[in-house]
Amino acid sequence: MGEPFGALLRDHNHPLAIIYGTVISPWIIPGLVAGFLAYGMIRGVRVYEVFVEGAKEGFYVAVKIIPYLVAILVAVGMFRASGALEAMVGMLGPVTGKIGLPAEALPMALLRPLSGSGAYGVLASIINDPAVGPDSYIGYLVSTFQGSTETTFYVLAVYFGAVQVRRVRHTMAAALTADLAGIMFAVLACTLLLA
Repeated sequence: MGEPFGALLRDHNHPLAIIYGTVISPWIIPGLVAGFLAYGMIRGVRVYEVFVEGAKEGFYVAVKIIPYLVAILVAVGMFRASGALEAMVGMLGPVTGKIGLPAEALPMALLRPLSGSGAYGVLASIINDPAVGPDSYIGYLVSTFQGSTETTFYVLAVYFGAVQVRRVRHTMAAALTADLAGIMFAVLACTLLLA
C-alpha cells in the first residue's frame, strides 16, 4: 500500500468515494480487459481470432450505417442553416421562458433529440459565451439537458436503419416522451437547486 493511499485512509475527512476514485478508478478498464482475456483463456477460447472476427463484423456494420448517418447529419444541418431553428426559438422562447426554460437554452432542447454533435455545439457555444458562462443557470440547464436527454432521431435513423427496421411502432413516441420528461425534470431540478 503506497503512502498516498495510506494517508487517505488515515485522514478521515475524505469521503470514501474520493478514495475509491483515486485508487481503484484508474485500474477498472485495465482490470476488465485482463479479466476478459483471462476468462477467455480459461474457457479455451482463441481470444485473438475471435477478436479479429468481431472487428471484421464491426467494420461491416459501420459501412452499413454510413448512409443513415449522412442522412441525419444533412437533415440537422439543413434545419439549422435554413433558419427554422431560430424561427422556432423566436416563437417558443417567450412561452418557455415563463416556465424556467430561457430562449438561450431552447436550441439545446430542440436539437438534442436530433443530433448529439449539433447539441454539443450549442452547449459549447453557451458555456464559452462570457455573458452566460458555465456557472450560470443557463449553463447548468444545458449541461443537464446533455445528460438527461437522448439523440432520439439519430438513434432511430442510424441503428434502426442499420438493421433494416422499417416500422418503429411505439419506439419514437416512447423515446420522445422520455426526452420531454428529461427536459421537464432538468428544468425543475435546475429551478429548485439554482434559482
